[in-house]
Amino acid sequence: MTTKFDFLRHGEPVGGVMFRGSGTDHPLSDLGWQQMHAAIAGKSGWDAIVTSPMLRAYAFAKQVAEQHHLPLEIVHNLREAGYGMWEGLTPEVVRANDLAAYQALYADPVNQRPLGAEPLAEFTERVLQAFDYLGQQYENQHILVVSHAGTMRAILCHVLGAPIASQQLISPPYAYFYNITWTEVKGLQINL
Repeated sequence: MTTKFDFLRHGEPVGGVMFRGSGTDHPLSDLGWQQMHAAIAGKSGWDAIVTSPMLRAYAFAKQVAEQHHLPLEIVHNLREAGYGMWEGLTPEVVRANDLAAYQALYADPVNQRPLGAEPLAEFTERVLQAFDYLGQQYENQHILVVSHAGTMRAILCHVLGAPIASQQLISPPYAYFYNITWTEVKGLQINL
């Protein structure tokens, strides 16, 4: 038995780079649409498409599902982490307003979150619940999962057995694509 998960990060949203978590929902920019189409060019064979409910992921997933006549499932636990007071702010604005807090987040992402932000441990737990659900729901199938950088980092660290603080060391660009395959013999394998 083989289960394949193709993970795709959303493309560039309208508004550019910012702390865009579960509290900020911008659509894809024209470039973002192009990035995502380029990322999956030549890829196919999916049995279903699963997506975060966030517009920057959902709109593309819906389009691909319709084009390929595939079932589409929204999984709320795949949404990005919430950034609290930093939602919608650019890194430049955050650094200018509170450089120490900005540096603290990257030095200790588990314990130094922005005020009102989703704790990293809770975010990771809900993402891994979604990953477990996908493994059970789509066992022995090939699915495309359209989500976010944080979601993809949490799953990668889990599969690698890395501590959750290591998530900050992974920086997938817009429309980044990777595959995780599960087989009875080899278990989980990442194909970057």
